[in-house]
Amino acid sequence: MALEISAWLAVPIAILAGGFVVRIFIIFHDCTHSSFLPNQKANRAIGIISGILTLFPFDKWKRSHSIHHATSGNLDKRGTGDIWVMTVEEYLESSKWQRFVYRIYRNPIVMFGFGPIYLFLISNRFNRKGAKRKERINTYLTNLAAVVIYGTIIATLGLEAFLLVQLPILYVSGMLGIWLFYVQHQFEDSYFEDESEWDFVKAAVDGSSYYQLPKVLQWISGNIGFHHVHHLSPRVPNYKLEEAHESTPPLKYATTITLWTSLESARFRLYDTTNKTFVSFKEIKPLLKNRQLQNNT
Repeated sequence: MALEISAWLAVPIAILAGGFVVRIFIIFHDCTHSSFLPNQKANRAIGIISGILTLFPFDKWKRSHSIHHATSGNLDKRGTGDIWVMTVEEYLESSKWQRFVYRIYRNPIVMFGFGPIYLFLISNRFNRKGAKRKERINTYLTNLAAVVIYGTIIATLGLEAFLLVQLPILYVSGMLGIWLFYVQHQFEDSYFEDESEWDFVKAAVDGSSYYQLPKVLQWISGNIGFHHVHHLSPRVPNYKLEEAHESTPPLKYATTITLWTSLESARFRLYDTTNKTFVSFKEIKPLLKNRQLQNNT
């Protein structure tokens, strides 16, 4: 309807709608933890439907996200359901090509600009190698439902309306989702340990931030800013996270970041296991030069 007046009116509304897609995704996310409702079948039904709306296959994402919860902050079990993090030592020992690929991956323009495109068009559309039958079928059905829904929109409202409305909605929601996932674990003194030293409670409380957002954004993001609470107890639904945080004094000691201070996380690239902190590429330049000199000699 807004397009009938002007695209300049439609696109801002679509961007706002992208925020609501983030909130729908949080419902989907809770359903993968079987926490949104007490009934398991209801969780799965709502999870599959909200997964179609957000273009996330329920069973595939449930598996990878469960692994993320079980291994978050564990340096020996990285690689499933998380953002690629290299330690300083790993980066120094890598080949030039590996360092180049990692730098491209961690570039904010690539991660937040191209990340949503990769997520929606590639990662979520194909099954992983070795996926079980139930997981494969769920991915196929999610893809089929998306084709039917989007095909109907295009046939009814036209391709232009689809491109000017639906694409901004998906792009904005994807960008916001990646940012939330990134910033809740990639803060300066986040928790990472080898398997022998790794502790689930420390990984949850010290390795997940409390993202203190304005109330409107807190509601849009489904309280996921209380990420330390969620990682400590994934069965707490999003609508109970704030209450759990407020009623449990030790949880208030979790690292708190604000909308403004969270922007600093964009410069973090590597985890320094010696000093237990994230650092930028610029900060390790002297170490890289020294390592190259040692290799040359």
